[in-house]
Amino acid sequence: MDITRLVQAMQTLNAEDAFRPRLNLDQWRVIAPYLTRHEIRAGDLLVKQGDADRTMYMLAQGSLQVFVSGGAPGANRIAILRAGSVVGEPGLFTDGPRMANVEAMTVCEVWALRGPRFEELCQRTPALALELLRAAGNVMAVRMRANLSKQTPFT
Repeated sequence: MDITRLVQAMQTLNAEDAFRPRLNLDQWRVIAPYLTRHEIRAGDLLVKQGDADRTMYMLAQGSLQVFVSGGAPGANRIAILRAGSVVGEPGLFTDGPRMANVEAMTVCEVWALRGPRFEELCQRTPALALELLRAAGNVMAVRMRANLSKQTPFT
């Protein structure tokens, strides 16, 4: 599995909530076998609000929109994510339901880190797993601060 495009996308993403694990390409190559690569068509739902899923997705190519179901028209979009972004990172921390929907706006290449595979990574290479967890926690913290500043309620 060639993970180079994903690593380059993460390194070049200029966003406040960028996923920035302190890992080099060789370390990413150790992590790669724990990931699964998926191509998503425009309009396909990657994450469904309310589903229980312990997967974090890393976007190598394309764009995703994050939105919640219900509410006033036009008021339900939370974010548009570009290549290099992560989504679903709370799934590494909890078994709880998904808080939003994630839909492909364009053809996307995503890499999935599922809960059971993450647990294997923790057992085999704890330092790399810890770095992924630290970076995912940072993304969650930045996004939570942004929601609080907009006075967006947590549900």
